[in-house]
Amino acid sequence: MVFGVLALVAVLIFVTRFLREPRRFGNAVWLALALVLTGLWLLSLIEGVTWLQTVVLVLLAVLALLSALVLPWALVANGVVMLRREGHRPANLLSLLAGLALLAVFGLTGSTVVFAQPRWLVVLAFSALLVAAYLAFVFAALLLYSVLYSRMKRRARAEAVIVLGAGLRGDRVPPLLAGRLDRAVAFWRRCPQALVVVSGGRGPDELRSEGAAMADYLVAAGLPVSQIVVEDQASTTDENLRFSVDLLRERGFAGRVLAVTNNYHVFRTAVLARRLGLRLDVIGARTASYFVPSAFLREFVALLVQYRKTNAAACAVLAAGPVAVALIG
Repeated sequence: MVFGVLALVAVLIFVTRFLREPRRFGNAVWLALALVLTGLWLLSLIEGVTWLQTVVLVLLAVLALLSALVLPWALVANGVVMLRREGHRPANLLSLLAGLALLAVFGLTGSTVVFAQPRWLVVLAFSALLVAAYLAFVFAALLLYSVLYSRMKRRARAEAVIVLGAGLRGDRVPPLLAGRLDRAVAFWRRCPQALVVVSGGRGPDELRSEGAAMADYLVAAGLPVSQIVVEDQASTTDENLRFSVDLLRERGFAGRVLAVTNNYHVFRTAVLARRLGLRLDVIGARTASYFVPSAFLREFVALLVQYRKTNAAACAVLAAGPVAVALIG
């Protein structure tokens, strides 16, 4: 009964927050919390059915074991693929680093189970597990809500569309950026009067600005030059949005605006737009499957940094808990 009441409260809070403003990171946490509490409530309903409880617990244990055995190595393998296909940029190391971190946590936990000594090692293992569990919960919440949000905004309408840059290979548009541009072309064909803003400056390893290369791509796809607005100074998502909106305002545009990025990037872009006070919707283009794990980890890290005070405080409290218990004991 207690879990049922808590689940209902969490659901009501999530629905209220979502209806008021869907572009909040806290919505992801409340959705995940509501699902966890609902699951615990459903488990409490079968309290008297011993065999069913046993089946559920065994399934959960098997799932946890498989996750512990398979997930770290899958992340390491994905990290190797990212380095081979996307280069040795720091962002491409995230899958590899996450996999190695999980292996370290599981190895530390396993050593405490086997040896249970020294005591400081046990305390360290509990602290690491609590922090890892918190990060895993937040990541799962972000992943779930990102998928929900990106599907919700698939058919958003607007009179102008902003395509966010994603880097060039020399002077060529790579597949990741081409996916965003193709999505913008499909939108423009439904709304041929819409302006299309291509946003992106020139990086240190690029031969031209992203905006210029993106504009040429759109012209080759059939868009008239008069419908394309080039923004060629932005170097971050923040600047992509602000500079593009400023260009539209300079042209006297006051209609609805739509931003196009990749599906993994939709929710964080929407959160950033809200923080900047911009009223726009965000839709996503498909992403190559090998790129998805690293991409979502990148978004996860960016949101952790964006809300660094809250997350740092939560991790500090969880890590200090076992230490405090050990000292008191």
